[in-house]
Amino acid sequence: MSDAELTLALGPTNTGKTHRAVERMLEHDSGMIGLPLRLLAREVYDRITAQIGEAAVALVTGEEKRTPPRARYWVCTVEAMPTERVVDFVAVDEIQLAAHRERGHVFTDRLLRLRGRRETWFLGADTMAPIGRALLPDADLRRQMRFSQLRHTGRSGLGGLPPRTAVVAFSADEVYALAARLKARRGGAAVVLGALSPRTRNAQVALYQAREVQYIVATDAIGMGLNLDVDHVAFASLRKFDGKDQRYLAAPELAQIAGRAGRYKRDGSFGTLNPLPALDERVVRAIEEHRFPAVRRLVWRSAALDFESPEALIGSLSAPPPSEAFERVERADDFDALRALSAQDPVRERATSPDRVALLWEVCQVPDFRKLLLARHVSLLGEIYVQLVDHGRLDPGWVAAQVERIDRVDGEVDGLTARLSAIRVWTYVSHRAGWLEDAARWQERTRAIEDRLGDALHQRLVERFVEIGKKRSRAKIDPTPASGPFAQLRGMLEDAREDEDAASRRWVDDAIEAPHEDFDVDAAGVITFRGARVGALVRGRERHAPEARPELPEDLGAGARARLERRLHAFAKDWAAALWAPLDDADAEGALRGLLYQLRIGLGTVLADDAAPQLAALDPTERAALAERGVVLGQHSVYARPLLTSEALARRALLVALAERDARLPKPGAVSYPVDKRSAALAPALGFVPLGPQAVRADLVERVLEALGPLEPPFALPAQVRSWLGVPQKRLDRVLRALGYRRDASGWSPAA
Repeated sequence: MSDAELTLALGPTNTGKTHRAVERMLEHDSGMIGLPLRLLAREVYDRITAQIGEAAVALVTGEEKRTPPRARYWVCTVEAMPTERVVDFVAVDEIQLAAHRERGHVFTDRLLRLRGRRETWFLGADTMAPIGRALLPDADLRRQMRFSQLRHTGRSGLGGLPPRTAVVAFSADEVYALAARLKARRGGAAVVLGALSPRTRNAQVALYQAREVQYIVATDAIGMGLNLDVDHVAFASLRKFDGKDQRYLAAPELAQIAGRAGRYKRDGSFGTLNPLPALDERVVRAIEEHRFPAVRRLVWRSAALDFESPEALIGSLSAPPPSEAFERVERADDFDALRALSAQDPVRERATSPDRVALLWEVCQVPDFRKLLLARHVSLLGEIYVQLVDHGRLDPGWVAAQVERIDRVDGEVDGLTARLSAIRVWTYVSHRAGWLEDAARWQERTRAIEDRLGDALHQRLVERFVEIGKKRSRAKIDPTPASGPFAQLRGMLEDAREDEDAASRRWVDDAIEAPHEDFDVDAAGVITFRGARVGALVRGRERHAPEARPELPEDLGAGARARLERRLHAFAKDWAAALWAPLDDADAEGALRGLLYQLRIGLGTVLADDAAPQLAALDPTERAALAERGVVLGQHSVYARPLLTSEALARRALLVALAERDARLPKPGAVSYPVDKRSAALAPALGFVPLGPQAVRADLVERVLEALGPLEPPFALPAQVRSWLGVPQKRLDRVLRALGYRRDASGWSPAA
């Protein structure tokens, strides 16, 4: 276990724990945060990438892996955290889930075994304080206070719910029924439940956050840290099926959900929805005062697995916990699948070596997103395992047949939801290393199907549960008769509007998910996506870090606008980050780090005199590290060779133009250009060194000095020198004098 600084940040909802952990992570050179939900991981990923760009941030969940080559920060679901990766900072959110009967063993494992190199934070409910102190006696316990008050308002009817209310139920049928009633009574609602894809859930949340609807109906998924603009939480049910029993929620679970009401310093309220009775007074007091019984035992499963045989693996997974602080996991889907598969002859015949047993365990961990009977899910897992053992890969024809059955966007909400759950299984499978030939193609295909299904589902949800004001206004003013000779024309117009809306949604989602290569920036800083202007680069707080100014269609919905703006801000950060990649200082310290920072803010070139303290402090190892990055320590300047390509120089010119109005810029491809006092000061940022009346590209200055240095004075100026300098004859003497040379009747010599 590491000696890293260890922190337990515990408290109720709306204390800013997750926000502070993210900010603290970004203060380190590298980090990883584990979150309890895929949707929450995406929310944190979006927040970070809007701040620092996408090139430095990885998103890793069971079904989605975005891992840029230079990723320094990893945003993950807790189960998908790459625990073998060493980073400076680690955080795990909602650590009280270590007591969850099915998922708890994963959170417990992270609590006991996962550490950052320099710092580790575990975030969660205050109920974890006693057991956290016992298990982690060296941890710094920081109790967090809620920013706002939470008060109980009793029962209310659907018509009495205030705007910005989240109605909470615990089954899809309940959620959909309530959303339909809210549409009839209050104009509509967004819906959020676990069966939706992240793309659909993001679109539904955006609909609510942009105030296109005033209500959201959700399962308890919203209790896990999602930052929604909620003033009131209304419980439409107090019971849920937990995989084993239909049971009442405990007071801490109710508090986790109710705590979504009121964000930051705005107070929130909670209550029940008729015909439910009001909450018990003791429960109300516990929620309002944030007082709950402490967690006494955590769910545990052995990490020391024996792959000698299926029976040995089952035995190691069934090992008793090491102390009374833990209880062995009661049930888990992967363990149930292992026991069922191990009883099948085709599996037993093949699971004959540690490698094959380890593969069997990996197959058992494919989630049952479809929520089928165990036997049906196990049947699919068995076929996957047999193919992997017999052929080393899954049969592409068989996989194609499975996927093609799912690739349909017809039908209503239930059918689309079922197909979404089914394709998520294959998205997960496509990300398993070595299971598929041409895995990247399968990942792209399953992701595209999931996106199409998600778009279609979002459209059906809006049609079913939202009364769109734009459509109501059209109905009021449209003079076309409902029947007669114009009826068909009216129908065609409505269909065209629907097609236009659907195309607009697809374009927005495509822009949000598209690779950066699909965006372009011209010499004036205009950003286009597939030829359409979407914004422009503008100066940021620092010259080397521009920002994006979105320029989006006026009729774009507020939710879609917010998501696109996030993407454009991330694109601007990455556009600059790609330029500064050779100057990355994540693993640098001291003088090396200082010089790399100077080069970044200098846009890739620094005059040697301005960097004298850092240059004097460099040791041989640091000089070698600079050489590996392509940094040249010249006589007149320090410059990054990769930042002198034509593309890099064009980007540098744009950054200078954004920062300095009417800046004099060299022509594309120029090796020198005339300068005055003001433009001479800007020349290094453009990759040039000012030499009297002319600025010359930094690398050519050093080439000239290298050519002249060995010559015996007085010497005749070599013919190629003037070509390298690109200087008019009338200015040549002044430029060479600025380089430290003088001329007399006999020729050129170094100045005394």
